[in-house]
Amino acid sequence: MSGKATLTIGLTGGIAGGKTEVANRFADLGVPIIDTDRIAHGLVTEGSEALAGIHAAFGPDALDDEGQLRRGWLRRRIFDDPEAKHVLEDILHPLIRDRVTDLRARVTASYCIVVAPLLFETGFEAVVDRVLTVVAQPETRIQRLMARDGVSESEARAALSAQLAPDERRARADDIIENDGDLSGLNRQVRALHQHYLSLAG
Repeated sequence: MSGKATLTIGLTGGIAGGKTEVANRFADLGVPIIDTDRIAHGLVTEGSEALAGIHAAFGPDALDDEGQLRRGWLRRRIFDDPEAKHVLEDILHPLIRDRVTDLRARVTASYCIVVAPLLFETGFEAVVDRVLTVVAQPETRIQRLMARDGVSESEARAALSAQLAPDERRARADDIIENDGDLSGLNRQVRALHQHYLSLAG
């Protein structure tokens, strides 16, 4: 994905940091967005290779009576069991990478953005040219998560603590967006990076 190919920016960040908001801002500027969460959601349709793999690995409890994935059940399972999380990732991530590669090859714009929440954790940084990390203070993220998902403060804190440390995200990023302020400040940062990426793309 490097060299003369379209410049590929990997967009990541911790839960409730504002990745979706940032991706939407780039999309408004005409930048193609490839969302790995959306890809993963589409991979587990009835009869798919991914769903068959999940069924084989996790058993019949993973599917409902109609053969559809029980997403809530699987989410709880992998949250409680790190090994189960790795099993799921081993099933999905090679398929996600293949789909990203396919979509990326069709891009004709100067650059594109691949939204990958687990970019560092899954080695996705190896297949992008630059990494853009969205960061926000823990208390900001906790309040957002409580409002967004209706979870308790303790549940929100547990979700944050289970993720990569913010300092490590910053250290491994090429570019950073600070998302603790208002939307006008966010827009300014996105527009500045947009011009920077257009310049890098040549």
